Amino acid sequence: MAKAESEIYMDITKPNKKMRLEKMGKGITFIAVGITILLTVMILALVVSKGVSIFLFNKGSIVEFFTGLKWNPGTLSEMGKPIIGALPLITGSFIVTLLSALICTPIAFGAAVFMTEISPRFGKKVLQPVMELLVGIPSVVYGFIGLSVVVPLLRESFSGSGFGIAAGTIVLSVMILPTITSLSIDAIASVPRSLREASYSLGATRWQTIYRVILKTAKSGLLTAVIFGMARAFGEALAVQMVIGNSPVMPTSLMEPASTLTSILTMGMGYTVLGQAENNALWSLALVLLMMSFLFIILVRWIGRKERRA
Repeated sequence: MAKAESEIYMDITKPNKKMRLEKMGKGITFIAVGITILLTVMILALVVSKGVSIFLFNKGSIVEFFTGLKWNPGTLSEMGKPIIGALPLITGSFIVTLLSALICTPIAFGAAVFMTEISPRFGKKVLQPVMELLVGIPSVVYGFIGLSVVVPLLRESFSGSGFGIAAGTIVLSVMILPTITSLSIDAIASVPRSLREASYSLGATRWQTIYRVILKTAKSGLLTAVIFGMARAFGEALAVQMVIGNSPVMPTSLMEPASTLTSILTMGMGYTVLGQAENNALWSLALVLLMMSFLFIILVRWIGRKERRA
């Protein structure tokens, strides 16, 4: 009888323990999600409140900010407004990002196709560790290599100092290569095996199958990889700052010094006083970067939603 009673007691207590553990797990999950949402809202509120201060408290002009060609927030214009023309900085960021994506994307797609369709064993044993190594290299190392190798090479090959958009583009292309390659590998590997077999059964060659079946099926995933790479390139600061020249002028040549949003931010934030026009103007640049990050995220989600509907 005692044994039977103990078994009944164990049967009753086991569900209660499972329910308590389940409730505890749900509680921890909700707390983690709540902290994440709270941190996101706090960061967004801080950047937005600081980013609009130059327009609310320092008489800055929104039109001049997005269309002006001179960046000198510490100096007042004839109308008593800070000179905050950020168009050269925004243009420099977009040019460097687009050029690095154009250079890097074909290389990344080719490497992904080779590692998944042509030589998977060699790709996994040799190329994949190389890609992981490139991801782990700090930005300052890329910048130092660009400063020691890329800039002197451009200086000797072309006229100019070597600093400029071309140097920043080359450095960023190498930096975002592993990101786009890794995501492209995942997109190509997710294509069902049955599509490959069906293509081969119809008499298609390997290259016809890759071009007409695999790449077209993985198109949305490949676009997502490119967007993620562009997002990293747009937000990169230290490496670009070391090789681009940091001259806040409208870019007219790939070989002339220019600047980006991130390079001006990293250079000026430590030398300004909180609340002054120079500091508020830098916060406005940070707000532009945050909005661009949201834009990239929206594009990724839109591509994913479009793929699910298809």
